[in-house]
Amino acid sequence: MSWPGRWLNPPAEAVEDGDELLVTALAGSDSWRHTSYGFVHDSAHALLSPLAVGQALEVDFRADFTGQFDQAGLMIRADAEHWVKAGCEFADGVLNLGAVVTLGKSDWSTGAVDDWNGRRITVRASRAADSITVRAAVDGGPFRLVRVAPFVAGAAEAGPYLCAPTRSGFQARFLACRIGPADAALH
Repeated sequence: MSWPGRWLNPPAEAVEDGDELLVTALAGSDSWRHTSYGFVHDSAHALLSPLAVGQALEVDFRADFTGQFDQAGLMIRADAEHWVKAGCEFADGVLNLGAVVTLGKSDWSTGAVDDWNGRRITVRASRAADSITVRAAVDGGPFRLVRVAPFVAGAAEAGPYLCAPTRSGFQARFLACRIGPADAALH
């Protein structure tokens, strides 16, 4: 498999290993806009391809999350002020499943999934005309709803992403990336 797309911000390294993609983040990489922290970061490593309304992106990955704010999953991006990143993030010693939705300013929703660390995680985002629905699963199990969030109309790109705001050497192994029809149901 050749991993299509363009890097929003090139990582330290991206190596195809058979059908998988092993990506190493640069230290200090992150995406966030204003809210609570007062800063803007737009340095996430995301391998982006077009995602139309009515399509879904599904990304499978595995990582050992150990550093503060290590994160991996998928990103959907219309522009620098309108994007969603969804997946897992290690914060304050706990692995969390969640999403950051940015519509001018970022918000952050999380829920602990510490037992998912090092396992095969699948994150799926379905795009509708005015929203994104995010679901996730571990080890091929049932999907659970993570977030239903507003999103902008128009062109957008999506793909696997990772960041390492506080350290060098964080790696994620992306096992698969699929685009298909959006989920019909919200629940």
